[in-house]
Amino acid sequence: MNLFKKSLTWFDDYGMVVIASFLLAFIPLYPKLPLFEAIPGYIVRVRLEDLLIFVALIIWGAQLIRKKICWKTPLTYMLLAYAVVGFLSILSAVFITKTVPFEILHIGKTALHYFRYLEYFSLFFILYSAIKNTKHAVIALVVMMATLTAVSIYGIGQKYYYWPVYSTMNREFSKGIRLYLTEHARVQSTFGGHYDLGAYLVIVLPVVLTTFFFVNKKKHKLLVGSIFLLGLWLLTVTAARTSFASFALAAVILLVLTGLYKFTPSKKRLWWISSRSAGLLVITFMMLSFFGDDMSERLMQVVNANRLTHDVFHETNRHRKDFLNYLTQNYLVKILPNYQNMQPKVPDNAISVEDAAVLVASDERPSPIRPSDVYVNVPVIETVATQSADGTITETQIETERTYSDNAMMFGLSFAIRLDTLWPRALQGFYANPLLGTGYATLTKESIQQFTEAESTDNNFLRTLGETGLLGFITFYGVLGLSLASAWRIYRAKPNNHVLIIFAIAYLAGSIGLLLNAIFIDVFAASKVAFTLWALAGIILAIETNLLHTSTSQTRTLPNARSNSAFPQFTQNQTKRQRAVIRSNKDRKRRANKKKTP
Repeated sequence: MNLFKKSLTWFDDYGMVVIASFLLAFIPLYPKLPLFEAIPGYIVRVRLEDLLIFVALIIWGAQLIRKKICWKTPLTYMLLAYAVVGFLSILSAVFITKTVPFEILHIGKTALHYFRYLEYFSLFFILYSAIKNTKHAVIALVVMMATLTAVSIYGIGQKYYYWPVYSTMNREFSKGIRLYLTEHARVQSTFGGHYDLGAYLVIVLPVVLTTFFFVNKKKHKLLVGSIFLLGLWLLTVTAARTSFASFALAAVILLVLTGLYKFTPSKKRLWWISSRSAGLLVITFMMLSFFGDDMSERLMQVVNANRLTHDVFHETNRHRKDFLNYLTQNYLVKILPNYQNMQPKVPDNAISVEDAAVLVASDERPSPIRPSDVYVNVPVIETVATQSADGTITETQIETERTYSDNAMMFGLSFAIRLDTLWPRALQGFYANPLLGTGYATLTKESIQQFTEAESTDNNFLRTLGETGLLGFITFYGVLGLSLASAWRIYRAKPNNHVLIIFAIAYLAGSIGLLLNAIFIDVFAASKVAFTLWALAGIILAIETNLLHTSTSQTRTLPNARSNSAFPQFTQNQTKRQRAVIRSNKDRKRRANKKKTP
């Protein structure tokens, strides 16, 4: 009986921390291998993480019933409001706008997306309940950095050693087909696509970079700095331009907030921010120079319309490649004589993304008559019906030359699809019902009865407006806005604990970067990204609710003060009585030492 009580006490103290830490690591690390179909013929499948989250919620509910945790948070009512709006949106889509047919298959699909959003929010409550003290926050911080390290190592294996790729880029791949990357294919690590991986790095890299600026010991700085370089390399080889730009914005915000926090004189602040920005810029340039062939070319698609920038870039790029070839031929081969024989071999039990008919940017070079991001000239298959003299109708399929819109030729096919099709359809959904939208998973359909295999708007703001209307937009982004406000209050409170300020700055920078990313990618609907975001939001709210009132200070130690701790506590906010006690203790020790002296 005593053992049971002790076990229950231990679980009350650490159980939710263990569960939260496990999910925080498992969800990004476990590849998107499906267990079974949620809906026949649909790309979204049930995976192991869904079952584990379900079990975690059962445990969370048991703790809630036992009153060991609390469900009320500053975000709870806004989350409940979004849940109500989402449910009303489904009812409106079925009975008012009739954009979802009254059939089990169609209602099931729109309900599946609704419950997936609620599942994403569940990580917020789990992490909020788990973080009860600073030690728990440190555990979450360490888990996130260890997870990023593992994700980066797996990306190295994919890039250079043919480690398995499990993609969800189309319905066939989402079945769990094992692929491997070709030479120029974009790395996606344990994620279902390189865009999802890039968005995840926009959230996590600010956490690592902020930690680097606050740790004191050299060995800690070396470790955290190495993790950041791994993550920056991984972001580079994803060749995701939007995520790269989003991280750049997040890094600027991070540096400014950190500089303003650490230094009081304006000159010191300006020098620190400028010097660190220059250092990060140099590191990024070197990363692009050695590993960023695909990223560089995709970035240059933005400015290729200008002949001068086009010529300068390609001339510089030619010299860079010549320099790398020189290093390889004159130094690498001499240091490793068997370098060519050391190259890994293609696995026998997998197919490449190229053979699987999913060519990634830079697998082939485009022709001048195509848009800048079109690499394979796939013809249009048309069905032509002919009638013979006796009235027999024969249908034949012919290939015709594919034509491209003016937007495709001007901005590239990827952006043109957004401008010509995806974004207008989302706006049509919003116009059809400005308050509640046309329902989840209705924006890519060409007709009411059509059953689409996947959903994408490539703009999360327009997707939210089109699917759930203005009410859904206000409640969903209201939740995110409230969490950002909590992080800002933590930052303004100047907590005397570096762990708390690390999470506050990183969440502010990463979330704003992710909002930029959401202009071109549906990041808040991507499972691994959404789980991580709402888990971080749970940590932020837990810090403000449970830890902030014990960690604020009005005066702080100098930023370069020595400490034996990786995350030193500020100690200059004692009351007069506390300082008097400290002085009396020092006097007592001094008198005791005098008595011992002969």
